[in-house]
Amino acid sequence: SDVSHDYFRKTQGSRWFTEGQIVSSIRQTHPSYHLTVNPARSCDLLAFADARDDTRYTRVAGSAGGGQLVERQFVPPPRRYNDETGGSFGERVVFGAFEYVFRGDGFLVYVVEGHDSALSKTRFNYILVAPADEGKEGEMGAWEREEAQRKTDGLVEEATRWMQDLHGEVLVFDQGFWQKNRELWQNIQKAKWEDVILEEEKKKSIIDDVLGFFESEGRYSEFGVPWKRGIIFYGPPGNGKTISTKALMHDISTRTHPTLSSLYVKSLTGFGGPERSIRAIFTKARQMAPCLLIFEDIDSLVTPAVRSYFLNEVDGLESNHGILMIGSTNHLERLDPGIARRPSRFDRKYVFENPDEGEREAYSEYWRRKLRGNGDVVFPVGMSARVAGLTGGFSFAYMKEAFVAALLVIVARSDGDDDNNDDDQRSYS
Repeated sequence: SDVSHDYFRKTQGSRWFTEGQIVSSIRQTHPSYHLTVNPARSCDLLAFADARDDTRYTRVAGSAGGGQLVERQFVPPPRRYNDETGGSFGERVVFGAFEYVFRGDGFLVYVVEGHDSALSKTRFNYILVAPADEGKEGEMGAWEREEAQRKTDGLVEEATRWMQDLHGEVLVFDQGFWQKNRELWQNIQKAKWEDVILEEEKKKSIIDDVLGFFESEGRYSEFGVPWKRGIIFYGPPGNGKTISTKALMHDISTRTHPTLSSLYVKSLTGFGGPERSIRAIFTKARQMAPCLLIFEDIDSLVTPAVRSYFLNEVDGLESNHGILMIGSTNHLERLDPGIARRPSRFDRKYVFENPDEGEREAYSEYWRRKLRGNGDVVFPVGMSARVAGLTGGFSFAYMKEAFVAALLVIVARSDGDDDNNDDDQRSYS
């Protein structure tokens, strides 16, 4: 019987086992072909082919695959305003058959999605290799089966590795799952150390600590020390912890020997509870190592209820070889002592205090350079020192807000919004 006919007939019936039915139908339709069933969740053959020059596919026409089921939708841009792409159309194959070529080897691939229960959705690749003599009846011989399996395994391995790798993306853990986030990757490409106002010695120490770790596997091994490390960024909010982390992520993204990944933990909330999330986080980090594993606001993530489970993953029986963790917190005193003070967990700490007068002047100079080409803004050299003197106790975030607020006043006045009202002067004097 025809595979597509069986698929549509069965999906209109009562509950059924999709995988078993499709295998049975393929055996009848292609009795002499070699078949491999592969979970598509970890091996998207169509996306893999779209990204490669040595791989291609075409939809099968005719009785073996004429009945296709493809969902097509318009995907709006991630941001409505000022987005150059304007959105795009995307397709998702629910049922389809494809002539597939990988590095010169030909395959017949069925991509099939099914519902085996109200809560269970399955998606599989059914990868077929034709016999050398398609006119010959009966099963393949042993040698031909081995060769067909070798070709199929080569395709599956390459496609699975490709899916595991990051392609201009950052892995973000949220709602119990790892998700590839391209927008965050694009955002960190803009993060430069020139935009981070810190003492040069501290900045250099942070960079050397992180990048030096990834270059020192041999030294760790030489001294018999586990190649893992933890660093804590702490201090009042708005003083550079996040932008320093982004700058480090940018540095990591440019490394190629070895290739390094950044993994960002947004929350531990998930359908399996925080313990399952912690397990999934460290399992993925070990898989992606060497990598940078980031816990922002770690004091709110690792609560007393999951502290023991978290610490067991950090320095329990399983190896964290090649993992460098960065945890940030605005409140070091709220962080469990087992995390903050215990050696071999987070053994290096950097404080990000409110800037002193010299740093405030440097930050003002940073803004003066940014605004140098703007004809509406007069920002003389000596003004930076005056701003620094007026902003004692400000964080960098408060200083940024002060500059932005002042610029908004200038914009309003340049647009003719100045009605000689004294409100602006009262607000910003």
